[in-house]
Amino acid sequence: MLKMSKLTDYGTLVLAQLAKESKLSSAHKVARATHLGQPTVSKLLKTLAHAGLVISERGAQGGYTLARPAIEISAAEIIDALEGPVAITECSSIKGHCDLQSNCQVATAWQKINFGIRRALSEVSLVDLQTPVELLATPNLKAYLASPTNLKGQQ
Repeated sequence: MLKMSKLTDYGTLVLAQLAKESKLSSAHKVARATHLGQPTVSKLLKTLAHAGLVISERGAQGGYTLARPAIEISAAEIIDALEGPVAITECSSIKGHCDLQSNCQVATAWQKINFGIRRALSEVSLVDLQTPVELLATPNLKAYLASPTNLKGQQ
């Protein structure tokens, strides 16, 4: 199953909160606004700053802000920063190596799928992630979510 960790989900919430602010925000303020623990928010902000997605400024008037506009930050970048590069199989990974790779007949297909997932994640911005589903212009997603036969209801 393809699933990101809770920390990545929380990191996206933190970034979305920073996107709403027009000025520097302290970790405490972000934690309060997102209802996350301050230690978790502080850890995420440090990781996001290291990845270049947020900028931190020290001092009494310091805090955190997005490194660039939310429209320019993709879901792929967020996942890369918090999870590492998307790789659904070992052979899809940049550093991956599989003992069966020389004899594998499905590696190319998995790599193609991985590329498609990566491309789709790259096309979704932080602004898109903040937009409620009902406002998105994605009729296929709306139909899937509305369908009683979707996999979500079968778990």
